[in-house]
Amino acid sequence: MNDTETETYTTISEMCAEFDVTPRTLRFYEYKELLQPRREGQKRLFTKRDKARLKLILRGKRFGFSLDEIRELLDLYYVGDQQATQLARTYERALLRMKAMREQRAELDVAIDDLQRNLDMVSQMLEQRGVKAAAE
Repeated sequence: MNDTETETYTTISEMCAEFDVTPRTLRFYEYKELLQPRREGQKRLFTKRDKARLKLILRGKRFGFSLDEIRELLDLYYVGDQQATQLARTYERALLRMKAMREQRAELDVAIDDLQRNLDMVSQMLEQRGVKAAAE
C-alpha cells in the first residue's frame, strides 16, 4: 500500500469547522499556492500536511506576517537540512516582528494616554456647562 492509499483526507467543510475559517479563505490560500489539496472533481480533500500548513499560515497571519513571508518560510521546509534554515529564518523574522509589535504597542500607549487626557478635558468642559458626559 502506498502513502496516498493510507492518507486520511479532510473535506473543506471539516477544515472550516476545525480551523474556524471560511471556504473562501481555503480557496484563496489554495490560489496563493499555500495549500495544495487533492482534487476529485470539484471536491477538495486536505491532507495532514495541509492541516499543518494551515495552522502555520493562521499563526503567521495572527502575528502579522504577510502571505509572501509565510510562503517563503513554509517553502524552506524542503531545503533538506532538517528544517535548520526554516527555523533560523522563522526565528529572525519573528524577532523583527516582535520588535515592530512592541513599537506599535508603545505608539498605541502614547495615543491612548493622549486621547484619555483629551476625553478628561472635554468631560470637565461639559460638566462646567451642566452636561453629563456619556459613560465609558
